[in-house]
Amino acid sequence: MPLVRIDHSDARTNSTQIAAAIHDAIVAIYGIPQRDRFQVITARGASSIVAEDAGLGFDRVDPVIIQIFTQRGRSDETKQALYAEIAERLAAVGVSGEDVFIGYVENGPQDWSFGFGRAQYLTGELDVPAAQPSV
Repeated sequence: MPLVRIDHSDARTNSTQIAAAIHDAIVAIYGIPQRDRFQVITARGASSIVAEDAGLGFDRVDPVIIQIFTQRGRSDETKQALYAEIAERLAAVGVSGEDVFIGYVENGPQDWSFGFGRAQYLTGELDVPAAQPSV
């Protein structure tokens, strides 16, 4: 049940495809239900996105910035598999690999409220997702 924020320039006209590709990658790698989808998609002026070289020697043309907020417990190998799957699926909808930037943030069950001002994982209204096996 990751929460995913997606920011890209308003020059990209395929927000729906980008969001679907990211969600489908998460479903494939993490095995979450298809309807377990929480995304915030923002198209903004290109000048409002700054994503320069991190020392890897390539230039970004039109970056797609992805922030994934999810519960801790997945292995580094599983995260690596997710990053690769996202990049592959985004390539299929016209986002080149150098333009894919992912920030991954982990937290615990106490950090989520799905409504009504309650932390449903703590109250028992929702089962805490089990740690995923390594890919």
